[in-house]
Amino acid sequence: MLKMYENSTEAIFFFTSEGSTISMNPAAENIMDDHVLEQLKKGAENALCNVCRGYTSESDLTTCKDCYFTSSNHEDFTSFQVFLETVGKGIVPYAATFHVIDAEKGTRVFILRDLSMQFETQNKLQQNKMMKNVIKAQENERKRISRELHDSVAQELLSAVVDLRALKYMTNDTEVLKKTSESTATLIRLMDDIRNLSVELRPSALDDFGLEAAFRSHFKRVEESFGLTIDFKSTVKQTRYENEVETVLYRICQEAVLNAIKYAQVETIQVHLFEEGDSLQLNVKDEGAGFIVGDHPMGTGLGLYGMNERAELVLGNVTIDSEIGKGTTVHLRVPLDEKREVAK
Repeated sequence: MLKMYENSTEAIFFFTSEGSTISMNPAAENIMDDHVLEQLKKGAENALCNVCRGYTSESDLTTCKDCYFTSSNHEDFTSFQVFLETVGKGIVPYAATFHVIDAEKGTRVFILRDLSMQFETQNKLQQNKMMKNVIKAQENERKRISRELHDSVAQELLSAVVDLRALKYMTNDTEVLKKTSESTATLIRLMDDIRNLSVELRPSALDDFGLEAAFRSHFKRVEESFGLTIDFKSTVKQTRYENEVETVLYRICQEAVLNAIKYAQVETIQVHLFEEGDSLQLNVKDEGAGFIVGDHPMGTGLGLYGMNERAELVLGNVTIDSEIGKGTTVHLRVPLDEKREVAK
């Protein structure tokens, strides 16, 4: 028992009924400031109050109301959460127990287990859930706007074009016909812009036909717009994957290709979509200008940050290999369904 007391990673204190310290183990001493430790070793009453920042009750995250040290109902504090100011770590949350072990003498034991790692894990989980909800909401809103542009605005413009074309059968006025022709051409260009914007917001091919179809459609538009070649190769075994996975792969590929267009100064970009082992993988490669990984990238750097953020949401990871003058490769790996379900 003595060895367990001395070697325990949990901080253990023994107090008198008046709040004076009887003993504490090395783990308890290690988290105390020298001044507070000195007060505790001297047996000063309520010395722990110098580092205690309150416990968690049913109504407050931190409170000193009905303090565990002074409460007469010890059963309320057989398991609770408390915050202490520690050496080197600042304010740390602990799982605590505080109860009487000798009713006759009033001896009480205070045991603390550091919850920092659990809190960090919970915070990461909450952040991921929040980010998933935000991205899901963004994609749903993009889908709604995309459909609205395609099914409503574009159709209204098409009706206007048909009406304008019908005017040539209703008048022989040369000026009117010329103006009508110009307006028709303007509306047609506007329709093309709206359709392109609709696809960029959320390609219907991604929802209706999956990744390969969405990639081919996107790359065709990119080639037409920027005059370069995208060498796309797909060896995937499935035609469809989880909606969340497809969205992440499409958006990361979209960003990687856009970065290559803006910064790599190349005429060809290679994109490879494939399965390997228990994962779905994507390579976007160019043999362009390259950059020093870890250095300040051109642009805001938010695109690279967004890639990693999206990949984490599906338990995936993005790695970027680049060298000045030799090009850049963006590699994305996402676990397939079975592994993802186990990880969840």
